[in-house]
Amino acid sequence: MSDYPYSSEQQSSNAPEYSVTELSLSLKRYVEENFGYVRVRGEISGFKQAASGHVYLALKDEKSVLDGVMWKGTAGRLNFRPEDGLEVICTGKLTTYPGRSKYQIVIERMEPAGAGALMALLEERKKKLAAEGLFDPARKKPIPYLPEVIGVVTSPTGAVIRDILHRLHDRFPRRVLVWPVLVQGEGAADQITEAIEGFNNMPVGGDLPRPDVLIVARGGGSLEDLWSFNEERVVRAAAASEIPLISAVGHETDTTLIDYASDRRAPTPTAAAEMAVPVRADLVYTVEDLAARQNRATQRLLAERRQRVEGLGRGLPKPQDLLSLSQQRFDDMAERLPRALKNLSERQKLRLTTVGQRLRSEVLVRDIRRQTERIGELGARLDRAAQRQLDQHRRALDSSTRLFDSLNYKRVLDRGYAVIRDAAGKAVTLAGDIRPGDGLDIEFRDGHVTARAEAGGAPPAPKKPKKATKPADDGRQESLF
Repeated sequence: MSDYPYSSEQQSSNAPEYSVTELSLSLKRYVEENFGYVRVRGEISGFKQAASGHVYLALKDEKSVLDGVMWKGTAGRLNFRPEDGLEVICTGKLTTYPGRSKYQIVIERMEPAGAGALMALLEERKKKLAAEGLFDPARKKPIPYLPEVIGVVTSPTGAVIRDILHRLHDRFPRRVLVWPVLVQGEGAADQITEAIEGFNNMPVGGDLPRPDVLIVARGGGSLEDLWSFNEERVVRAAAASEIPLISAVGHETDTTLIDYASDRRAPTPTAAAEMAVPVRADLVYTVEDLAARQNRATQRLLAERRQRVEGLGRGLPKPQDLLSLSQQRFDDMAERLPRALKNLSERQKLRLTTVGQRLRSEVLVRDIRRQTERIGELGARLDRAAQRQLDQHRRALDSSTRLFDSLNYKRVLDRGYAVIRDAAGKAVTLAGDIRPGDGLDIEFRDGHVTARAEAGGAPPAPKKPKKATKPADDGRQESLF
């Protein structure tokens, strides 16, 4: 028996009807009125930042999960970067999301759940970056001894930049380029990263000189205040810097991850300025002391060389002794030279006289007559030799002419023979080569007669095969001999 006076059908018919939207909005108002301000502690899970800048995440513990949203303005004011696995305390109000029938917390403030949570996150990130080799000492570059230009990444309004400039002016004035950035709060990590990369991207020889060394500096503060220098993108930019980088973040006891990635860590910004340049007065004193030492060393070296030269000089003979022999030889040669010139002149004169006697006219006439007679004898011998050669060639020519006349076919024509040629002028030697009606040319001793064949000759008898003979070069009759 039911405890209610009405049946379930009657109760359903009496209950008011709500639309889905009305019920969702009613639940939303109830949740927001009763949970308008809450503080929730949990571990971040599913952290995601949308393109709009809003942050979506979930807070969980051992048994439950609560969705959360943080609008862009609130997310920008965080002094640390939330990550999955970080335990935080979120302050805000509960509300519902009717589109998915879910409730969530709108986070207005987020803070790590104690310093221990940030230290655990810091230690985990340090191990990750160290495993990648970003903190390897072999990667660190030496700081230039005396840079021309120093780049400083810090806040332009704090005491840090004044301390650095004052210390540089006291030690060794150098040209300083300041890249102003936020050193904590919203966008600080992005600005520091852009400053380090911007200095490295400056061209050499541009309108602004490229720094020879960088100083990234900030004053002291809590772990949350210095958290921007623990961000992964800042550490990676410091490790990738081609310009040597000095980190000077916080006081001497403060340590951030950029200190491990930098080429040199300074305990304070003032100490960073001292690392960047030497003391000018000390350098001047050192240069002057080195110059004085060099001068003394030069004087000492010259004195030693002078003493050595003098010692070697004592072992040499006197210059007069070295020149006396040559001087004596010179005097002897000077005394002999006039007599030698006189003797030479007399010999040349005698030779000239001898040659002159050979050039007398009667001697020349006798020589000419002798040469003329010799030329006449040679001419007669040449004429006789030429006559003998002509006689020999004449006899050979006469013999060849007689042989040619004896072989001439016209001598045969004188004995009553004739030469018969066809119309082409080719000699006919066989009757079988003539056909009736062929035109013939008959050559006698005293001329030519034209004739025409009335009947053909006898068919030629079969011939025995014979060796091929050399064809005639032209149509003329071959020699009968």
